[in-house]
Amino acid sequence: MKNLVIVESPSKSKTIEKYLGKDYKVVSSKGHIRDLAIKGKDGLGVDVENNFEPTYVVSKDKKEVVKELKKDAKKAEKVFLATDPDREGEAISWHLAQELGLDINDDNRIVFNEITKSAVIKALDNPRKIDMGLVKSQETRRILDRIIGFKLSKLLQVKIKSKSAGRVQSIALRMICDRENEINAFIPEEYWTFKALFKENKKEFEAVLTKIDGKKAKIENEETANEIESRIQDEFELVDVTKTVKKRSARLPFITSTLQQEASSKLSFGAKKTMMIAQMLYEGIDIGNETQGLITYMRTDSTRLSNEFIASAYNVIENEYGKEYKGFYRVKNDENSQDAHEAIRPTNIENTPEKVKPYLTNDQYKLYKFIYYRALASLMADAKFENTTYTFDNNGLTFSSNGSVQIFDGYLKAYKDYDNSKDVNLPLLEKGQIINKIALNKEQHFTEPPLRYTEAKLIKALEEEGVGRPSTYATIIDTIINRGYVELKKATDTSKTKFFFPTEQGILTDQKLKDYFLSVINVKYTAEMEKELDEIAMNKSDNVAALRDFYNRFVPLLDDAYKNMEKKEAEKTGEKCPECGNDLVYRQSRYGKFISCSNYPECKFTKNINDKPKEEPEHTGLICPECGSELLKRKSRYGNYFYGCSNYPKCKHIENIDGEKPNFRRRKKKAE
Repeated sequence: MKNLVIVESPSKSKTIEKYLGKDYKVVSSKGHIRDLAIKGKDGLGVDVENNFEPTYVVSKDKKEVVKELKKDAKKAEKVFLATDPDREGEAISWHLAQELGLDINDDNRIVFNEITKSAVIKALDNPRKIDMGLVKSQETRRILDRIIGFKLSKLLQVKIKSKSAGRVQSIALRMICDRENEINAFIPEEYWTFKALFKENKKEFEAVLTKIDGKKAKIENEETANEIESRIQDEFELVDVTKTVKKRSARLPFITSTLQQEASSKLSFGAKKTMMIAQMLYEGIDIGNETQGLITYMRTDSTRLSNEFIASAYNVIENEYGKEYKGFYRVKNDENSQDAHEAIRPTNIENTPEKVKPYLTNDQYKLYKFIYYRALASLMADAKFENTTYTFDNNGLTFSSNGSVQIFDGYLKAYKDYDNSKDVNLPLLEKGQIINKIALNKEQHFTEPPLRYTEAKLIKALEEEGVGRPSTYATIIDTIINRGYVELKKATDTSKTKFFFPTEQGILTDQKLKDYFLSVINVKYTAEMEKELDEIAMNKSDNVAALRDFYNRFVPLLDDAYKNMEKKEAEKTGEKCPECGNDLVYRQSRYGKFISCSNYPECKFTKNINDKPKEEPEHTGLICPECGSELLKRKSRYGNYFYGCSNYPKCKHIENIDGEKPNFRRRKKKAE
């Protein structure tokens, strides 16, 4: 073996190995191989007093993996680190280099935005050094999350029985709780509307009351509505006809957040499911003659497209639709965008959805088709519509009627399956014409409170606030649901859309965080921290200074909370302790809910809750990093949740909700 290439995913390694010759061996690290130790002061694995120096250990489930990697690395003349092209991937490459004894000053890091033969070969021809700015940024994020996760979670467990808190998950919970507070405080206001119905040239259309004596129509009660109704006569005079041609531009190609939002609204895919399918499309699909990645890297916040893709897409547009359908390339990245790599697009424009459909599952096909035509449409010409507005006068009351007719489909030629707009045809009328109404609708309404967040709307809100990063949104949502802080459910039995509702425990958790940690657990501070992490990645900011600033703010707040936050009283079962006669209460341990005496520790009586039915494994849509099967959400015999491979017992991979190895209690072997 001359060359060793290390990637993260087993399925990715199989795809890439087919591209390279016999001089290459491609193996997988199966994700992260190391994490912060759970030792030292407070079990942080971080020496706070020594410039936040971290201590890393190889994860227990990765010891054999690392052992095999070391064997392969010793045999190889050259080792290439080909983990994902983002901060997390850069950090994994650094950890690999540390464990395998590689020189981080060597050009041994290769990156590619798509898994195709040409992209992989090009990356091998252009290796670089590990980007330590990206590594420091990821490390800083991990230390921040460890400090908050350990210290704040422990406080909440002791005081209010909440399972955890996190730097970003708590902001998502805050948004959901704040929206619920807005809804509860909302006072509806009454208003009335009028619509006149007409029929002309066999076409029915309506006009809406927009002005009263030249001022915007605002009818707040029935008395005023009755006065307006008494003024309306049968004859309406058309006093103005306005025709304009308006253009509508295509949406930009997908980034991670917009893919999750649009897949939710158009395909009814949850964020987790969307990312799982996108991961499969990225890592490689066998399309008959070869295995190749069908889309570019799915964790990105840039709308940029490569010159090669633009050229090939224009060629398809011209040949398939005509020259008049070619549009202009546009790119728009917000101030928080890292622009590390391209937007999500097909790796090869010749791989049309119809061509690869036989090799895809139904869900894979739906998502690939959506990505394909979104990227193609972004380079197509604007759609054009002729908008017509009729303005009618009726005794000083102004009614307006609007129509819109498509006169050139433009990008909608390719994107029509994802567009809901419809033509509204008005009859041909002339200014000065008098027409009679055939009906008048007077309706009472009340203003509505703001809607609760859907999954798509929450992701959009987090993105707009600069909280979290594209790769974290699905995990954030999964965490606050699994912690029991929110429920994602339908508002009514007839509703098709699911909304986030905070639970009682979620509301309590958010309120305590507001009471004691508002200065560090808020949208502005969290977004500023994200910007600082970006600056660390670009070597423009010092990671130790960032950690020290946060720690010095956080610890006094923590001390105050321990001193002043009231403990939540345990819920009584309604039964008396059979040993001492005091009340029995429900308690929560790391192993689940149980019953014990309220007089603990004087009385140590406990018993299990036996009437709870066994929970069935829950589908998650996550992929097992070891064998590629689906991870199922299971409940251990100790009551805590974890992810286990559906291919058990052949594959024994497990991880907890946060992606770490669970610390399940194990029985000691009896002495022989």
